[in-house]
Amino acid sequence: MTVSVLQAGMPFPSINVEKLGGGTLELSKPAPGFDWKMLVVYRGKHCPLCTKYLNELNELLPEFNALGVDVAAVSSDSLDRAKAQLAEVNPNFDVGYDLSIEQMRSLGLYISEPRLGMNAERPFAEPGLFVINENGELQMIDISNVPFARPPLASMLMGIRYYRGMTEKFPVNGSYNL
Repeated sequence: MTVSVLQAGMPFPSINVEKLGGGTLELSKPAPGFDWKMLVVYRGKHCPLCTKYLNELNELLPEFNALGVDVAAVSSDSLDRAKAQLAEVNPNFDVGYDLSIEQMRSLGLYISEPRLGMNAERPFAEPGLFVINENGELQMIDISNVPFARPPLASMLMGIRYYRGMTEKFPVNGSYNL
């Protein structure tokens, strides 16, 4: 088994997944008109905390977009399960689905399998959040092995606002060995 360990300052891997509503979502590239991207990996339909987090993300989306940050989310759910969960969110950001185990591993995500009567159809990624800067490098990384340990989105917004407002650019935090 090969597991990637993404490090701050590294280029984000090129990964494409199917996009809700049709087409392909390139996880590493911001949409036209944006130069940064924030990617939220969520567990899937079985996770009510994910639905809450995605709803909060949708509320804060205009503020992220105003900073030049494109936002997208992705899970390993099938199309039907992703549609069912996202009907509760009605997101204004792109959502990808069918993230494969190989893709999860390339992102260094923790992977769990359905257990204890959990309503999950297959192994799924635990939460991850990646902020990719204008150079395609990982500016911020947060990977968790449990659904209740994720960065507050208001804190992410504050941090991105700080970095985007800096007049003197410093190396990405945590990139000492690169």
